[in-house]
Parts: sequence; C-alpha cells; structure tokens
Amino acid sequence: MTNDNWFNPKGSRPEDGWTDVVDGRVDGWTHTGIRTGELTDGGELRLPAAPVERMVVPLSGSFHVTWSGAENGEQGLEGRGGVFEGPTDVLYLGSGLQAQITGSGRVAVAEAPTDVVKPVAYIAKADVPVELRGAGQSSRQVHNFGTPAGLDAVKLLACEVITPAGNWSSYPPHKHDTHRDGEESNLEEIYYYEVDVARGVDAPAGAEPFALHRTYASDDRPIDEFRQVRTGDVALVPYGWHGPAVAAPGYDMYYLNVMAGPDPERVWNITDDPAHGWVRQVWDTETIDPRLPYGEDTAR
Repeated sequence: MTNDNWFNPKGSRPEDGWTDVVDGRVDGWTHTGIRTGELTDGGELRLPAAPVERMVVPLSGSFHVTWSGAENGEQGLEGRGGVFEGPTDVLYLGSGLQAQITGSGRVAVAEAPTDVVKPVAYIAKADVPVELRGAGQSSRQVHNFGTPAGLDAVKLLACEVITPAGNWSSYPPHKHDTHRDGEESNLEEIYYYEVDVARGVDAPAGAEPFALHRTYASDDRPIDEFRQVRTGDVALVPYGWHGPAVAAPGYDMYYLNVMAGPDPERVWNITDDPAHGWVRQVWDTETIDPRLPYGEDTAR
C-alpha cells in the first residue's frame, strides 16, 4: 500500500515562506523533520524557538544565520554552487533557539525534537568527513557532517549522499525499525532528493532528471512505496526495508538523510534484507566508481 504521508512532492507542504515543512504534524511521524526553502538577496527565512535541535545545510548558494535564546550569535555559511559540488559547511543549532536565515540560494534544515540542549556548532566544509561507500555500480559518496563521527548532538543524525548516474544507492535494502542493543537501531528516516543531468553529459533542454525510491514491509506493518522522485521531493521511511535509491542513467542523484528515534543511544545500526545482503561481498572484487569523488574542482 502506498501512503501519501510517506511521499511529499516539492511544494506540497509550504509554510511561512518555506517551500516545504515536514515534521510531527504528519500523521504517523514523530522523531524527525525537515524544512526546505529558497532565498534571494533581501529575503529571510525564520526558525521559531521550539524544543527541536536543527542543522542548517546550504544546498546551493551562501547564507548568514543569526540565532538567539539561551545562546546568541551569528555565522556565515559559504555554501557551494550546488549539491553535486562536494561537501558544504553546516551549522548545528541546539534545542530552544530561534534563528533567521538570509542569503541567496536553496537551503535545508534537518530537525529532531528534544528538550536536551547542546551548544551551537559550526562545521567547515574542509572538516566534513567524506566517505566513498560501496563499489562498482553501488559506489556513492557520503558526507557525514551530522553523524557521531562529525557532530555531538542529542538525537539528530544527518548526512548527504551523491550517487553518479546509473548507480544504486541505499543498497542493499536494509532497515532500522526495531531496537536491538548493538545490532539495530529504531530510527525514522527522511530522504530529501535532488537530481540533475550527469556531470559531463550534454542533454537537450527538455531533459527531465529523475531517480527512484523504494520502501517495503519488513514485518506486519504494511508499507509499499515505489516512487519516481525529482528535485525537492521528500520521501519518509517510518519503518520497513528501504532501498534501493536508484540514479537513472543520464542523471546524477543526491539525497539528504535525516534520522532520529526513541532509542537511548544515538547510533545508526542496520539490518540488511537477508535476500540481498550478500551483495556486499561482491564489492570486495570491485573498485570504487572512478567518477568519484565529486567536489568543487569537478563541478559541472
């Protein structure tokens, strides 16, 4: 069964100047949220004070963030030309703060509800841990700015993934919907997607970049999502096996992952679908896709 709550096309949840706001007001959704917005010079996006920790992620362009509450401050974010130009600098805002974002470009804000307060943290793009994951046609590039390797947060886990055209990501299919100490986490997950004509490809003006997203049941909780996704679309994974996320030939794929859950430990432990987990063994005989890594020096 498909559920319109679990797939949110770009612009389907606008609010207070934001292109989309997805949070606990979505039926069946509790632990994570995301805001996406677009600014031109002179514009402003506001983050209201709330018991929510946040991470500001420039998608394209540069921004300036001013915050107030238990902490007061401001920080410029250099950003990047676009999501396929490698890592960006990011800003973590602790629970309870209000903030204003100005600048020009597209921006996302990852969120997780919590009353516990951690200090504001700025992570420069040069300090973002970059991982090349998988091999062969499962090769992808992961920016771990919001995982335990890159950030001290309460509940929030966030990273972004670049997958070259034709490759499979979020693969093999896996789940994190049941808490088992040291083995599997219980985490909701958000996928915010962007897609574009593959780097170095000369496509006609009428090209329509897209990717594919899959979620299916891991137990008696029904879910069956197979969606064509485009830039700005948001897919929610409340539970179940998820993957692959597929970059169609001719089109590069990006997604921002936001995860959080009720577990006492902030950790991403997964269980592979036993029908497909064996694929990881194949990577031992393959090499990383030579198109990776993507960075500013390889911008389209």
